[in-house]
Order: sequence, then C-alpha cells, then structure tokens
Amino acid sequence: MAKLTMRMIFFAFLVTLVACNAPPVPLDDIVIEKTFTPERCDRAVKSGDFVRYHYNGMFPDGKKFDSSYDRGTTYNVFVGRKQLIAGMDKALVGMCVNERRLVKIPPQLAYGKDGYGDIIPPESILHFDVLLLDVWNADDKAQIQTYHKPEKCGRIVQVSDYVRYHYNGTLLDGTLFDSSHTRMRTYDTYVGIGWLIAGMDQGLLGMCVGERRIITMPPSLGYGEHGDGSDIPPQASLVFDVVLLDLHNPKDEIAVEVQSLPDSCTRKSVEGDFMRYHYNGTLLDGTFFDSSYSRNRTYDTYIGKGYVIAGMDQGLLGVCVRERRRITIPPHLAYGEEGTGIPGSAVLVFDVHIIDFHNPSDKVEITSVKPEKCSYTTKRGDFIKYHYNATLMDGTYIDSSHSYGKTYDVVLGAGQVIPGMEQGLLEMCVGEKRTLVVPPHLGYGERGVDGEVPGSAVLVFDIELVNVEEGLPDGYMFVWNDDVSPDLFSEMDRNKDLEVDTTEFSDYILRQVNDGKGRLAPGFDPHRIIENMYSNQDRNKDGRITADEFKLKADEASTHDEL
Repeated sequence: MAKLTMRMIFFAFLVTLVACNAPPVPLDDIVIEKTFTPERCDRAVKSGDFVRYHYNGMFPDGKKFDSSYDRGTTYNVFVGRKQLIAGMDKALVGMCVNERRLVKIPPQLAYGKDGYGDIIPPESILHFDVLLLDVWNADDKAQIQTYHKPEKCGRIVQVSDYVRYHYNGTLLDGTLFDSSHTRMRTYDTYVGIGWLIAGMDQGLLGMCVGERRIITMPPSLGYGEHGDGSDIPPQASLVFDVVLLDLHNPKDEIAVEVQSLPDSCTRKSVEGDFMRYHYNGTLLDGTFFDSSYSRNRTYDTYIGKGYVIAGMDQGLLGVCVRERRRITIPPHLAYGEEGTGIPGSAVLVFDVHIIDFHNPSDKVEITSVKPEKCSYTTKRGDFIKYHYNATLMDGTYIDSSHSYGKTYDVVLGAGQVIPGMEQGLLEMCVGEKRTLVVPPHLGYGERGVDGEVPGSAVLVFDIELVNVEEGLPDGYMFVWNDDVSPDLFSEMDRNKDLEVDTTEFSDYILRQVNDGKGRLAPGFDPHRIIENMYSNQDRNKDGRITADEFKLKADEASTHDEL
C-alpha cells in the first residue's frame, strides 16, 4: 500500500511537470486584449490606411524577439496590403491613435512552419504589444475644426494675405514638436503662395482674426516621407492648434469706421491743421499697446505733414471736432516689418476722439446775436463789463464769470485779455451776445495754463456785453471836457509858492473830474494815472513842478500822460 501510494505521488509529479512544460494551446485565430483605450477615438484604422506604431514582439514565454523601441523608430506601413503578417494586418484594423493592444497570433497567421531565419522558430505563436501613434489614408485632405469664432468677422484670410498667428504643433498622438508660444513670437507669413506646408496654406484660408482652429493634415500635405529631419518623423500626420491674430494684404489701404458724429460739423480737418485728439491703440486681435488716456493728455500734432505714421495722417483728414472714428492701418502704413515697440508687420487699430483742431492761419471766428437797438459799439480804450462762459471745443468746461457772481471788467486795447478775446470784444453793442472760437496762437498758445487750459487748445467763449464806458482817444489818460483855463498852473499852486507838489496836483485833477470838467481813462487806478501825469510834468524829477516845466499835452505830442 505504501509503495502504491509512492507510485501515485510520483505519477502526479510527472503529470504536473509535463503540464508545466506543455506547448501553448493551438490558436485558431488572433486574440486581442485591449490594454489601453483612449477616451476619444476620432478615427479607427481601416484596410488601406497607413499607420505608424510601436511594438514589442515576444514569444508566449515572454522572451522578446523584436522591438521598434530598440530601433528608435516607429514601424510605418499600409494595412491590408499584405505588407505585414496576416495576423498583424487583422489586429491593427479598428485601432485608435494612442490605443494599446496585446495581440496573440497563431503560426498560420504569422510565419507558419518555416519560421523566420534564426529569429522565429517554425510553428511559433507570437505576441505583440502594440501602441498606435498615427493613421492616415492616401485620399485624406486637410481637416479643419473651428472651436472658437468671434462674433464679428469683417474679413477672412485669402490667398496672398499676410498673417500673424500663434500655434502649437503636435503629432497625432499629442506629442508636441513645436510652438510659437514657447518662442513668445507669432509666426508671420504670406498665405497661399507656397511659403508654408500645403496643409497649413489650406487650413488658414477663410479664418477670421480671433478665430481658433485645429488643422489636421496627412504627411502628403505636411513634411512627407522624410519628415523635417528633427522633431517630425517621416510619414507623420500633423495637428496644428492655431489662433489668428492679424491679417492684411500688401494692397490694403487704411479702413475708417465712423463711430459717432457731432450734431453739427461746421468744419472738417485738412492737411496742415494742428490737431488734439485722444486715442486707444490696439492690435487687430484687441491686444492693447498704447493710449493717450493713460497719460491723461491728448496727442497734439500737425496732420498731413509726416509727423505721425502715414496711416494716421490719412485717417485724421476730413474729421469733425467731437467725432469718434476707428482707423485700421496696415503695417506698410504704420511701423512696417520691424515694428517699434510693436510686433513687426502688425495691423494697428486706433479708436480716436477728436478734441479740437485749428490752422496756424486761423483767425477768431465770431458768431453774433445783436440787440434791436445799438447806439454805440466798443472800440480800443473803452472800459467794458461782460459775462462769459469758456469751454474747449469738445465742450469741456474751463471757466465762467457767472461762477464768481460778477462781470469781467477790462479796458480794450490794454492787453488785459488774450488777443483773441480782445478782437472778439471790439465793435460790440451793450446786450449783444457772441460766440468766439479762438485758435491757440490767439489764446494761450502751446503751453496753455497749467491745470486749466491744455497746450495748443482752441477755446470757445460765449460772451454778453453788459456795460461800456467810452474810453479816451488813443494815447490819452486824461482829457478836458471844457476849455483849458489859461491860469492852470496858478490854479494848481494853491499856496502860491510858484511850485506844484503832488498833493496840489492830485487834488486839482480829481476836483476837475468830480466837477465834470475832465475825464480820466476808465478802468485804471486814478491815483496811478495821476502819479504818471505828475511824473511826466516833473522834468527834473525833484518832486516839484515849476511853471517852466509845466506844459500841456498839445505842446508835446511825444508824451501821453501830461496835461
């Protein structure tokens, strides 16, 4: 019994040993085990497709007999054209890019009874660990998927346009081979004239600025059988994720879009005008690059004279004060291929608000509403009282006499107001209302008034003449209303010391004025006038006027303040 038991144990051991070294169970067909399936599968391999894949080839016991990884290159082949063993031809059909399969192939679908040299013995079952990287077909065209399109698209890319765009370039399995973003510089080129690979030439056509596309192309439209010799393998499909930032054509002129016009436009800008305007400057994709608003100061320049880029020179002609317009300027009318703090070959967009403009030859513009009756009009030397409201041409408030609760009082011709106001106040009637448009060379000039009036600003005054006191003839500060007394010196010399001191002189003149016998120039300090008159009579400057020094105005035409 013991011997029998030992024999049974030995027999079981032999069975086990044989079972462990038994040949693989024969397969009737390939066996596919999907070890990784991607979430997305845009395309599955079909017979006739060209594929690129990596593999490890093993025997059932795990011994490796071949590997594309070891060679450092994918296996590239057409499927279903008997370029592969039959089992692999079948196994690749239906695969997706980035899918991984473990494929078991029986000998009759592999190398059969002949095997393959010294590498694969006859009747071998083969296992392949396959990773699909690429698939395309000879009939494929460039595929375009737009995943973002701007709401407004005023223009699309056409053949011979010049474009600026960013891109990420990947292989079909997602491997990045190039990116303009990493270089922090757009790719700039003409489209449709052979400067690009054919697939990109096709894929960029019809794009809008701001549009984002995925352009997928077969190698026949990419880098073909040889790749690029570096990062792009031979026979590789390419995927470009593109955002278009800019486009123009060398034949482009500026484009002007009027966004708002004033209710009234009495004048439009012409070449040679000096203009003040605000602007925001952006690239065509909306990227900000400059603004006058951020500096809190208008941009001031002559137009049509080459002081600004050519496109802006053109775009500022024919505008109205208060007009807002958008000026789109191609690079050959802006900063060209090099740019200046701006990307080369960039289209520029300026949103412009015209504050004012004038011409160096401008005079004061006067618009008047006269009263029904007018018995007297103002002239040089008159003392006038008037109200005013002052603004810039765009309506910006500057000042108003009403805010002080009193009139503004000046002597015309005495340099007490800016030249343009001086001109605008002449020949007015009491009660008359005028609007004066004063160019800066007759206003506050290039410097303006710090904190109040910008430099080179055109000013608008709404004025109303309230009162006028007739002045004296030009050059006179005092005149007699009656005949001059022949004993004038004696009348002044009240203490009869044959000299007239300042008190005697001042008292006498003021008495004549109070009695209506004489007039001092209105609008000036009477005491200052009398001091000047006395000084002119005191020839030797000893503080006394003698009879020999005393002379009337008529006796000396070259003086002004004496009697």
